[in-house]
Amino acid sequence: MRLSRRSILKSAGALPLLAGSFGLPLLGLRVQAQTAPAAVPPVLFVHGNGDHAALWITTLWRMESNGVPRERMRAINFIDPLARTDDKVEQANRSSTEDQRRELGEAIKELQRRTGASRIALVGNSRGGYSIRNYIRNGGGADISHAVLCGVPNHGIYEWDEGLGGEFNGRGPFLRGLNEGESEVTPGTAFLTLRSDGNDKYAQADGRFVGKPGTPTGVTSDGPALKGADNLVLGALDHREVAFHPRAFREIYKFIAGREPSRIEIVPEAEVKLSGLVTGTPGGVQTNRPVSGATVEIYRVSPETGERIAGPIHSSQTGADGRWGPAQVEPSWYLEIVLTSVGTPTTHLYRSPFPRSSEIAHLRAARPLGPADAGAGAVVLMSRPRGYLGLPRDVVLIDGKEPKDVKSGVPTDSVSTLRLTAEEVGRPVVTIFNTERIVARAWPASENRIAIAELTY
Repeated sequence: MRLSRRSILKSAGALPLLAGSFGLPLLGLRVQAQTAPAAVPPVLFVHGNGDHAALWITTLWRMESNGVPRERMRAINFIDPLARTDDKVEQANRSSTEDQRRELGEAIKELQRRTGASRIALVGNSRGGYSIRNYIRNGGGADISHAVLCGVPNHGIYEWDEGLGGEFNGRGPFLRGLNEGESEVTPGTAFLTLRSDGNDKYAQADGRFVGKPGTPTGVTSDGPALKGADNLVLGALDHREVAFHPRAFREIYKFIAGREPSRIEIVPEAEVKLSGLVTGTPGGVQTNRPVSGATVEIYRVSPETGERIAGPIHSSQTGADGRWGPAQVEPSWYLEIVLTSVGTPTTHLYRSPFPRSSEIAHLRAARPLGPADAGAGAVVLMSRPRGYLGLPRDVVLIDGKEPKDVKSGVPTDSVSTLRLTAEEVGRPVVTIFNTERIVARAWPASENRIAIAELTY
């Protein structure tokens, strides 16, 4: 077992739940607000495999609520965020470890240029931690003051003799290169790893989560820890929560700032402006390549029924850069965001209030309607991008019932699907995840429409 140099925190319940603005789930201790010290370096947030920058929205809001200026932070959007099957073999719309290292290096230089800082901090989730370690170890360490690795499979998802070209194989050349030597970190940069106490599906001894049930992976829940780093266990959080949960935010902020955050809750702004990218999935592959000609409409909706309150409060069409907005909303409004683009279902995204502004409210169209949806009058998805739907750990209800397509035990599912009859088209569907509640409307599948209740927390 790899030993930590700091106390290992075994319980995510170490801090009490607080009732925050708009009934959002907040975890932490309130203390007197303070201004973030000038010594806090600029911070670049790095997303994981197949993801995009928008996953860091709540973390950025919490940083801002602790006085970190918005202009001193950035979240990268890798063009092709999915890894190749073999790192050295090209695949359409997928990236190599070298592609990610190069893109990250460009983003680091841009944040340094924008802020005038010689050194910045990096925070990465999952595969994003690979690009961070690769950049620092292979020549970029002088630029990086802190590296926080959240749920990063630093010793692989598995250690097998087959598939050695895959970057997630602990026996492969990529990870062996990062981990060789007495210390697994680069001197001059302070390293922190955050991991789960057994609830990370990519740090499991059995291969059932990577398609080989009963086959030992050679990896345990201790796999994300690194020799030479500060290593913390955050209780029963899942693979994504160790990056995006309030509990993770506390450790990220404390490590970089050198003190406890003054607050965990998100402080609403009086005026909220939203904008972002519309990105595509060519050939079914998740990318962050911009989609031009997409239409984005935003409606204020009733939090109780999901019905629209008057006409659209925003409408725009993306250009070649794929950007939509800006849209101005109130921090208490529940929203329906309608995304229409050629070749994809019209997607009705129902969202909890946005308490603060963001330029990374990125959008992707829903998956295509498939054979499993045949005969359905309407399809409603419940999606949790910043974590998984854990049963029995969490309260998970869609239309008043626990979803049958969410497996119990180690959280592995971030989406649940509800299919309704033609007679049920147009009715409200209530989704609940712990203390976050979103009401979506059932749109007709016959018109190639899908509704998504997208959880923020």
